[in-house]
Amino acid sequence: MPLRHPLHGACVIAASAALGACVPEAGVATAPATALAKADYLGIETILLDGDMVNFRVAMTGARAPADVEAYGRCAAAQYALIRGYGFARHVRTQVAKAGETWRGDAVYLISAALPRGTRTIDAEVTVGDCGEQGIPTV
Repeated sequence: MPLRHPLHGACVIAASAALGACVPEAGVATAPATALAKADYLGIETILLDGDMVNFRVAMTGARAPADVEAYGRCAAAQYALIRGYGFARHVRTQVAKAGETWRGDAVYLISAALPRGTRTIDAEVTVGDCGEQGIPTV
């Protein structure tokens, strides 16, 4: 029989309660912590909408949740910003849909040379590096 500390049960409950505070808010997209082992990234379509507003359409299989598809779109936007000589992007919106095993994302970003206003901004260089570490392809 394994030895147990008399406070073991209380510590597990306290740890569970503390970890509950680490869960992101509902509706807040988070990037995957590690590369998706079964993900197959099917490509990125880039469409210039107006001036510095760009639409990124991505497709993939093996996503765990919409956040994985959103991360793929974010990586595409960050790389595109760098290619165009910009350092930042501001997320406008992302729509995610799943048909069968294929997930599709339709994301719109504003790219800019200076940090744009708003809370949904990305530093393109940092984001592209993070995408590489996670194994998410870019443009």
